[in-house]
Amino acid sequence: MRVALVDAGGANIGSVRFALQRLGVEPELTADAEAIRTADKVILPGVSTAGTVMRRLRQLDLVDTLRALRQPLLGVCVGMQLLFEHSEEDDTPCLGLLAGTVRRLPPGAGIRVPHMGWNRLSLRREDPVLAGFSDGDHAYFVHSYAAPPTEDCVAASDHGRAFAAVVRRGNVVGAQFHPERSSTAGARLLRNFLEAPSP
Repeated sequence: MRVALVDAGGANIGSVRFALQRLGVEPELTADAEAIRTADKVILPGVSTAGTVMRRLRQLDLVDTLRALRQPLLGVCVGMQLLFEHSEEDDTPCLGLLAGTVRRLPPGAGIRVPHMGWNRLSLRREDPVLAGFSDGDHAYFVHSYAAPPTEDCVAASDHGRAFAAVVRRGNVVGAQFHPERSSTAGARLLRNFLEAPSP
């Protein structure tokens, strides 16, 4: 299996790579459009701002490549947010693979932004990417912006308001939490993504 790890400049690229290596997969870190187009699975990580990562994808001429993928694509953290149409962060037009706008989490009494730490997952519907998950499983989050729990949301979480923690539409999957930092749940999600058949 060829797994392309898109070199979009996110600070979590190394940790995502190590998480995949622990599962016995050696991903190809690449910004080459042909390598991404011909991979079996594609992962778009990101720890930065939506505007910064989208600028890099445009500079690398990868926006149309990612939009045209038919093989499974997993966006992680900011990589997941970029799957949507727009982000309030930097007023950024995104990839538009999923409907909706990513918005800043609302601060409030006892609610700190950025949201950092372990939080429970609320399963919305069955999906192969969540095989082996139970309602209430914990995952590790670090983010200030989040997507709404639209019809593509298969697992949600809550921090001031409900937000999408895992999304899925066809070949497009997103995880707002960090699978590389989420222990058993994170490894399970990555394994499910890698093992799931293409749509």
